[in-house]
Order: sequence, then C-alpha cells, then structure tokens
Amino acid sequence: MRLKNLLPALALAFVIPVAAHAAPPALVGGWGPRVGLSSNPDQLVLGGQVVIGEVAPDVTFDPNIELGIGDNITTVQFNFDLKYHILVQGSRWRPYMGAGIGIAFYQFDNPAPFRNDSDTEVGGTLLLGAGVPTQAGSRFFTEFRAGIGNMPDFKIIAGWNFKI
Repeated sequence: MRLKNLLPALALAFVIPVAAHAAPPALVGGWGPRVGLSSNPDQLVLGGQVVIGEVAPDVTFDPNIELGIGDNITTVQFNFDLKYHILVQGSRWRPYMGAGIGIAFYQFDNPAPFRNDSDTEVGGTLLLGAGVPTQAGSRFFTEFRAGIGNMPDFKIIAGWNFKI
C-alpha cells in the first residue's frame, strides 16, 4: 500500500476515537427510590421512578409514582415527565429542566362524624433539577417541582437511579 493511501486511513483511525471520547456520555436508563416534601398538601413524599434513557438527544422520559402522607390526606400520584439534560463542560453534574403531566388520587381523612372523601385530579408539573453520577455507577439527583392545576404547589425531591 502506498504511503499517500495509508495516511488518510490512519488519520480516520485516529479521529474517530477522539471524536467519540469528546461526545457527552449517553443518558442511560435506570430505576430507583425518591423521597421529599410537598406543599399544599404538606406531606412526606416517598416513591420510585424509571428512567427510559434518551428518547431524543439529551431528553429522557421519566415516569414515577409517589405516595404522599400527612395533612390528613393520603396522595398517590403518577407523573409522566420529559426532562432536557444540559451538558456543563468540566462538570460531572447534569442540570435539567422539564415538564410533565400527572394524575393524583387524594384520600381525605375527615374527622368524625364526617365521612372520608376522595378525589382524582389531573394537572401538570414544571421541574428543575440536577443529577451526578456516583462512583458505583448509579446517579444521585435533586429536583424542584412546581404544580400546575390541582397538583401539590411544589415538591423538593432527592433520589437515586441505578443503571438497568
């Protein structure tokens, strides 16, 4: 093989791994617990989520379920969130912003002699958060959620995602 034919092949062999190394790491799927506090109703929130990897560049679909306890109300809420993850050069943290739709089932614990009551509401959520990988390969995150409609006014959540 002649040298002038070999040089472009060697250059290509060098450029492809360098370009792949420079690309941001893919957002992989995962699952894990979440815990936090909500306002209106004022509750302790426990739950879990699944991260469905990248559905578009830097966008993940993250459905989750939450159980809220407190304020004489029990809440079970299903959320379907889309999150856009921002790459910050030189940082392992990946801030994100997103929005979602949710359905909440409320069980009101009324004092005697009144009967307990329940309600179902659908609303939206705007969210801001950030995640960082841990040494074990999982991902820690914190997020702030603002409710739209008859959802809790806001939530502060922290959690972990373990790779699937």
